[in-house]
Amino acid sequence: MQQQKRQPELVEGNLPVFVFPTELIFYADDQSTHKQVLTLYNPYEFALKFKVLCTTPNKYAVVDATGAVKPQCCIDIVIRHRDVRASYYGVIDKFRLQVSEQSQRKALGKKEIIATLLPSAKEQQQQKEEEEKRIKEHLSESVFFEQTSCQLENRTASSGPSLLTVFLGIVCIAALMLPTLGEMESLVPLYLHLSVNQKLVAAYVLGLITMVILRT
Repeated sequence: MQQQKRQPELVEGNLPVFVFPTELIFYADDQSTHKQVLTLYNPYEFALKFKVLCTTPNKYAVVDATGAVKPQCCIDIVIRHRDVRASYYGVIDKFRLQVSEQSQRKALGKKEIIATLLPSAKEQQQQKEEEEKRIKEHLSESVFFEQTSCQLENRTASSGPSLLTVFLGIVCIAALMLPTLGEMESLVPLYLHLSVNQKLVAAYVLGLITMVILRT
């Protein structure tokens, strides 16, 4: 006798719910936004029942607040804002979309959607543009100060020759001023007399140091 295959039992409240969008924004001065559409997707192999709940049901009208979605299908849920007044500007309301199997009552999953009423779409756009402008100005100022700091550091680094270069130059000049080997009439001790080759090396090094100093 073959055993019948059973569908795995789903845990209550853990089933992912796919709905778009997850935020509804209504604008008081734009009547076209007073009607919003939620799309519920069912990617599963079984049908789903759904139910739409709201924290302030007196402010909204939900067309087909309950219904079913076939497997691998989607359904649109229309939500209308029917109480547009200034006292509701900026107030955040919440919708909860619950889903369950058609043969069961327990909710397998849920998704919350927030809804906000704003006074004007133009004002909102202007605020976004101003915020973006402030961010760009702040970034520009940061880049400017960083570039200025780097330029100052480069100028400080290239403002003149290093102490080592100057010291080597002085040593080479002193070496060239010392007497050459073979000069008898000199008050300088004999061990400080340099050969011609040593003076040529000092002159060569002094030339290189002079080129470095001129470049800086």
